[in-house]
Amino acid sequence: MSMSRKDSKGRVLRKGESQRKNDGRYIYQYTDSTGKRRVVYSNDLLELREKEKELVRNQLDGLESYCSGKTTLNYAFDRYISTKYDLKEHTRVNYKYMYNRFVRDTFGKRIINDIKYSDVKFFYCSLMNILGLQANTLDNIHTILHPTFQMAVRDNVIRNNPASGVMAEIKKANGKNKGIRHALTLEQQRAFLNYVSNSPVYCHWLPLFTALFGTGCRIGEMIGLRWEDLDYENKTISINHAAIYRVMENGKSEFHISSPKTEAGIRTIPMMQAVEQAFKDEYEAQKETGFNVQVVDGMSGFIFCNKDGIIHKPSVINSAIKRIYEAYNAEEIIKAKRESRRPVLIPHFSCHHIRHTFCTRFCENERNLKVIQSIMGHANIETTMDIYAEATDVKKKEAIKALENNSDIF
Repeated sequence: MSMSRKDSKGRVLRKGESQRKNDGRYIYQYTDSTGKRRVVYSNDLLELREKEKELVRNQLDGLESYCSGKTTLNYAFDRYISTKYDLKEHTRVNYKYMYNRFVRDTFGKRIINDIKYSDVKFFYCSLMNILGLQANTLDNIHTILHPTFQMAVRDNVIRNNPASGVMAEIKKANGKNKGIRHALTLEQQRAFLNYVSNSPVYCHWLPLFTALFGTGCRIGEMIGLRWEDLDYENKTISINHAAIYRVMENGKSEFHISSPKTEAGIRTIPMMQAVEQAFKDEYEAQKETGFNVQVVDGMSGFIFCNKDGIIHKPSVINSAIKRIYEAYNAEEIIKAKRESRRPVLIPHFSCHHIRHTFCTRFCENERNLKVIQSIMGHANIETTMDIYAEATDVKKKEAIKALENNSDIF
């Protein structure tokens, strides 16, 4: 039989209670409704137990209010997020960040039973019109709120989910394709890479951009790639993790290693010759400049890093892309005017547009959707099909144009 713990006066301590030896203070540790560990202190055991009773009363009051629908959306969200035990840590942090930034101090204070469909729609519209949020960001907020309301429906706290159908209506009203990333054309893609290759200022970025355009990897997968993930003998690249730069709960941003977004993300990508050469060029360059010195969650030997041996932040890469296409466009406009031709301008794009561009090129040359899905690491075939449909629309136009040039109707 285990011995009961006692304080310095011989009194039996309950579960969660303890007494510090250095100053004799009493401590009660517990887990709140959001899953966080909390601690209550007192110089007297009886006073500590009064605090414990107050905590229990508060928790029961909150639960009673929730069950009657009289609690706030904030309480419902905290309750919902505490049940998501299987979330990846960076996803949990992102959910909390988005909620705290855009919902908690405003809409989150509303009583959950009083929130109607029109209230949610008005809130979403205000985020777009007043704060200027894009559809993708609004969709992220909806991804948090909809399941929060749905949990309350399943708990019989509210009858209907007031967020159901709101995003679909907003997307329809704002245009079906608004916010969709579009791929670069082959002409734009080649113009960008040729400019980087010939630029004394930006040429050091060429191996990274070649690898991105030639693999379709997510940016976290690419910056997390290590030399040991390359198999030159079999010409393959192993994608088994990602380096995620995320905001921690303490407000600081750090790199962490994460498994791919889904099981489908763990995959092997065949290595194009141009990509293989890019890796080899990077290796030779780092013989002069130095190799990666950063260790992230026990991993090291990352392929792409800056002059200090630290892996690139996604925002830094996106900033470099912006500087490059802006410099290219400025030169191209002048050059095209001198040569009396139409300029080949590069639109705004980011790292994820490169992934979308790779997938589009792939869809233009491959009909087997399962092969495309496997290489891209799409968990849902519908994602692959959406890009495939967009790519084949372009091909259909090209086919009709070729038919028009080679065959007269009349």
